[in-house]
Amino acid sequence: MRIGVLTSGGDAPGMNAAIRAVVLRASQRGTEVVGIRRGYEGLLAGEFCPLGPADVRDIIGKAGTVLQCTRSPRFATKPGLDEAYAQLQREGIGALVVIGGDGSFRGAARLAALGVQVAGIPGTIDNDIPGTESTVGFDTAVSIVVETVDRVKDTATSLVTAEPRVFVVEVMGRDLGAIAVYSGLASGADWAIIPEVPYDLDAICASIVRSRYSVLLVAEGAGGACAIAQEIKARLSIEPRVAILGHLQRGGVPTPADRILATRLGVAAVDFLLDGGSGKYMGIVHGEVRPIAFPGEGVRKDTDLDLYWLVTHFANAELAEHTLTYPLNVPA
Repeated sequence: MRIGVLTSGGDAPGMNAAIRAVVLRASQRGTEVVGIRRGYEGLLAGEFCPLGPADVRDIIGKAGTVLQCTRSPRFATKPGLDEAYAQLQREGIGALVVIGGDGSFRGAARLAALGVQVAGIPGTIDNDIPGTESTVGFDTAVSIVVETVDRVKDTATSLVTAEPRVFVVEVMGRDLGAIAVYSGLASGADWAIIPEVPYDLDAICASIVRSRYSVLLVAEGAGGACAIAQEIKARLSIEPRVAILGHLQRGGVPTPADRILATRLGVAAVDFLLDGGSGKYMGIVHGEVRPIAFPGEGVRKDTDLDLYWLVTHFANAELAEHTLTYPLNVPA
């Protein structure tokens, strides 16, 4: 049996480490691997390339994905799905490893329903795949944000001004605030503003006026850094500094943690397929690799709100309750 491997959706640091693990484990078990360039779109176009140990020797620490990735609306249609199935049959690919996020997994589940043997590896910086404790790329993204906040705090603590200094840093997280929460806790940011919890502008402004400087981390799905900065300016007549990290969080070499995670999941995916498994992705449960059913349509992962509250409580030690209420002694 030949195993195909593709990376789909947005790129994530550590995808190359996962590709490498798939190729090396398959080689150990006497199985050929076929790389599929440009994700599902490349599958439709028949963009196949053989992958052996020599091809992946030096990619474990490389950023991005050597197979490249793209989004494919065409694959989501019935004709597109049928063509993808036909391409796999023509190429003699009996099993497929899909590395990507929730959209990629929906595609993988559709192929599995057609009878294709499929295993997934969660590769997304958002850490928004239900069932697994972490995804490939998340640790690197958090590390990039933490480094940014550390640098912001360097300048914030050095320059003394007459009024409080406010820095608003926007990070990725359209539906889930995991990057903001984990980065906020690791960097000592003053606030993490996430889509899952309405923010309290009164509480934020009250803490700003009590401190020489404040750093706010804003997930993109929580309203946006620029809008929140404008609200703060209107309330306090202070001009916050805004930094939108955007795709910087996707770039850079993967952290050791992401390389190790990707390797563990890649090995598990090959073993799962060669042992007859299908229709699941490899995730982390209580620190161990486990096969997990692909999430159903509309199923979302919950943010760890205990960590979210720690961000605020550690930065605002006088807060003892989750309900944040302050007297605001500034003009509205």
